[in-house]
Amino acid sequence: MEMIDTTPYQEFAEEKLGFRFNNIMLLVTALTHRSYVNEHRQSVHDHNERLEFLGDAILELVVSDYLYRNYDEPEGVMTSIRSALVRTEAICAAGKELGYPPLVRLSHGEKNGSNRAHDVIYADCFEAVIGAIYIDQGYQTAKDFIYKHILVKCDEIVEEGLWRDPKSYLQEMIQKLDGVTPQYRTLSQEGPDHNRSFVVGLYVNDQMIASAEGHSKQDAQTDAARQALKIYKERLAEEGIV
Repeated sequence: MEMIDTTPYQEFAEEKLGFRFNNIMLLVTALTHRSYVNEHRQSVHDHNERLEFLGDAILELVVSDYLYRNYDEPEGVMTSIRSALVRTEAICAAGKELGYPPLVRLSHGEKNGSNRAHDVIYADCFEAVIGAIYIDQGYQTAKDFIYKHILVKCDEIVEEGLWRDPKSYLQEMIQKLDGVTPQYRTLSQEGPDHNRSFVVGLYVNDQMIASAEGHSKQDAQTDAARQALKIYKERLAEEGIV
């Protein structure tokens, strides 16, 4: 049976979450990746995937309920806003802001994984933490947690149009300003098939506006579009185009 010092986890809960867990092992499990269990089979048996499953459902319910009550938008728009709020990058960033990554238990191999792989793990942990809070403290506390760390960004996402598909939104802007269609060119690719990395450049009139890296060409293109959107939004504002 595993012997673990739960003090850092309880301290994290009190400082960052604002309460003590009745069963602190729920939080420990929420921050335990499957790889850690595989590496410590003799003493550790629980990883966070079941809590992640639960937390994902609660997150979707709370966000959906909030959007329904606060925005008079059609289903398709609300779905896009929800996707922007709960995408991997968004909930990973929320987790990093909370500061739990040092408490995440990974195998030695996973610790040496790519930043992208770690971000996915941290996002999964965020959902698992929601599940742990729900079981230990109840629905209202889990809801408050989601409001504080996810829905607090909703107004910005809506006002800035960040819920829209970045590539489509950018293309509209570029056509308004330059009358052309942006092009995406793969600048490099490296790594094995299971962990390949692509660098993509975004070009307008043969001039590179932005570049980004991703584990697929689509991911890299999307990130490059997000970067370029900031530039074109400034131009639209300067030229008074809406």
